[in-house]
Amino acid sequence: MTETEQQILAALRDLEAAVARCRTENPPPPLLPVFARLDALAAQLPPGGDHDLRHYLQRKSYEKARLWLEGVDPAKGTCRK
Repeated sequence: MTETEQQILAALRDLEAAVARCRTENPPPPLLPVFARLDALAAQLPPGGDHDLRHYLQRKSYEKARLWLEGVDPAKGTCRK
């Protein structure tokens, strides 16, 4: 896994934790900085990098991207490549 992919995985886990805290914290944690971080990291992926990861991040399929980075083959959804 590249350094950028490791950073994306960390950001995806941060997002998942922040979303979980939204149910209990008032005010909820800000999510926009995490989304901005993910967009910036996705832009750093090389053009010849993995198509599936790029696809998941472009479509904002963050759970699928996290699973892919964790070595799990995400179930194919309804989005078309």
